[in-house]
Amino acid sequence: MARARSKAAYMISAVAEQYQIHPQTLRLYEREGLLAPSRSEGNTRLYTDGDLERLEVILKLTRELGVNLAGVEIILNMRQKMEAMQKQIEDFVNTLNAELRTRSSRAEAEVHTSLIPVAPRAVARPSAPSPAASKRKTSQSGR
Repeated sequence: MARARSKAAYMISAVAEQYQIHPQTLRLYEREGLLAPSRSEGNTRLYTDGDLERLEVILKLTRELGVNLAGVEIILNMRQKMEAMQKQIEDFVNTLNAELRTRSSRAEAEVHTSLIPVAPRAVARPSAPSPAASKRKTSQSGR
C-alpha cells in the first residue's frame, strides 16, 4: 500500500479502486467519524494524502488485526492523544534545555567576575559505621 505522496486530492472512486474497497465502505468510515474527506463545490468527496494515510491505518487495523470499527475509533483517538503528548514533551524538553543553557552561561559569567574564586561544592556523603559501632549494636540488640 505504500506509494508516492503528492498534494493532490482523490475522488472516492479512485480511492476505492486503489485500496480495493467498496465506495460504501469509505462512506461508512465517514459516517462513523473515522475519515473526514473535504468536499468540492459540487459536494464530491476529496481525499487528501493525510486522509489516505489514515485510511491505510484503518485498513491495517481491520484487515490484518481484526479490530472492529469501535476499536479503530478508540485506537485512532489514542494515537492522536499520544502525538499531542509527544509534542508537549518535546516542547518541555526544549524549554528545559534553553533554561539550563541560560543558567549555565550565568553561572560561568559569575565565576569569571567574582573576586573570590568559586569552587564547585563537594557533596557530603554519609560515612559507613565503624566495625566497633556495629558490634555494639548487635550486642545490645541481643540482650
